[in-house]
Amino acid sequence: MKKLLIIALLLGAFVGCVNSPIDQVADTITEKSLMKPITKLSSDEFQGRATGTVGELKTVDYLVSQLKEYGLQGGAEDGGFIQDVPLVGQKTGQDTQVQIRKNGNAVHQFDYYSDFVAWPSNLEEEVSINDAELVYVGYGIQAPEENWDDFKDMDVEGKILVVKNNDPSDDPDLFGGDTRLYYGRYDYKYEKARELGAAGVLIVHTTPSAGYGWDVVANSWSRERFYLRDNETMEGSPTKFNGWLTKEAGTNLFESAGLNLEDQLEEAEDRDFEPVPLEGLSLSLDLKAEYSQKDARNVLGVIEGTNERLKDEYVVFTAHHDHLGVTSPVEGDSINNGALDNAAGVSAVLNMARAYKEIQPQLKRSMLFLFVGAEEVGLLGSQYWAENPTVHPGKVTANINLDGMNVYGKTKDIVLIGYGRNSVSDMIEKVAEERGREVKPDPHPDRGYFYRSDHFSLAKKGIPAIFPNRGTEFIDKPEGYSVMVDSLQDANYHNVNDEINTHWDLSGMKADVRLFFDAAYRIANTDEMQTWRKGNEFKQTRLDMIEDASSN
Repeated sequence: MKKLLIIALLLGAFVGCVNSPIDQVADTITEKSLMKPITKLSSDEFQGRATGTVGELKTVDYLVSQLKEYGLQGGAEDGGFIQDVPLVGQKTGQDTQVQIRKNGNAVHQFDYYSDFVAWPSNLEEEVSINDAELVYVGYGIQAPEENWDDFKDMDVEGKILVVKNNDPSDDPDLFGGDTRLYYGRYDYKYEKARELGAAGVLIVHTTPSAGYGWDVVANSWSRERFYLRDNETMEGSPTKFNGWLTKEAGTNLFESAGLNLEDQLEEAEDRDFEPVPLEGLSLSLDLKAEYSQKDARNVLGVIEGTNERLKDEYVVFTAHHDHLGVTSPVEGDSINNGALDNAAGVSAVLNMARAYKEIQPQLKRSMLFLFVGAEEVGLLGSQYWAENPTVHPGKVTANINLDGMNVYGKTKDIVLIGYGRNSVSDMIEKVAEERGREVKPDPHPDRGYFYRSDHFSLAKKGIPAIFPNRGTEFIDKPEGYSVMVDSLQDANYHNVNDEINTHWDLSGMKADVRLFFDAAYRIANTDEMQTWRKGNEFKQTRLDMIEDASSN
């Protein structure tokens, strides 16, 4: 009898350990509970959730109603759930062409959308460029720490810069090798042109260097663009326009100057590269733009922590709620439903908010659930929150950003964008190992994903941030399944085909969300705040923010 009693007690202890409160509430995150918000938000009723539209208003109303239903508090400064994001919208007329002359004679006319896209870079209503000189500046990078300067003291004031996309990747010891840094982002190239007084910029697009095809560029930049209102860096800029040029148009442009585009793209890989004037060529362009003031909206919900010392520190979850809205019809369908991008990420965060609320007494730190708007138009919702935070960045221990999820089945692995950069990555890796799963770094570091979603806005304020992606080693799926999923995602990205389809299998999403739920629970309850690795580009900002928060 004593032996039986001991065995029973041991079994009871084991079951109690396995079915801990955190595990029990995690079990309420199911395929069904995850699919429900995705189905709702990606329905035609929400009209693609574009910034500043009725679809966005419906999205915000839905999110607020869910957070209230779960019992969360509002996270905005006024105690409500909504933070207005003041924007100015810019619509550029598309009935224009780029005129290229050689020694005064017309040699090329490039058409808007099919050959190039461009827009006023300084919020002007009309921009006129007449016979401006062109100069190819390679990657257009100045990086003293790499002893790299593509401009070599050339005066580019008033000239049009033709720029190679991405950043150097031939040398593994330079610019992170294949890993795309901020130097490789279009933002940097436009900022550098403004700094040096160039009249305009055209980035030569290639699919390998961008990580996506021309249709993504054309669709993204030809629609209404948005900027944070009262952005002083835009107004009064010496740069008149920013834009992109197709590889085909770029090839023709360089041939007219007696140059081979491919050769010039290769030359840019060398530190000794010097700017190449496109001799005899000039560019003319007239642009007109209309402007309107619109507000995007961030939705914020809070669960307050219970530890007196730690409850003013936060774990922040982010997911963008916007998508592309209504665009030109494709086979009769004009609504970009955004099921994967990013109704899926929103659903994951909603499910975790509901589950954490159920175990609020066990949370030492507070939780902020930040559903940001205007991501698809330049990460503007997250940028606005980072510049107007409802929680001091020095009081945020970590950010987990969910933008797209694994909707195609269970995987043995999981990918982290930002793997190894900070201790948030370490915690997720620890929980994954306990579950028999492997954490891997970004398989496409050349695409610069770390700088392409909302966690980047928070990272720039020093907050240790991570951006999980789906794994690639699918379980119980046929051979070649991962390749098929890659092709399917590429085909559906940023177009009307991003809808729930027959390939969806949320067993993988369920496993991933439960993993993040556990990892963030531990981050909320550990004594120390999360940190960046030594030498990381955001580490010093982190230290500065913590010091500033402690002094206020």
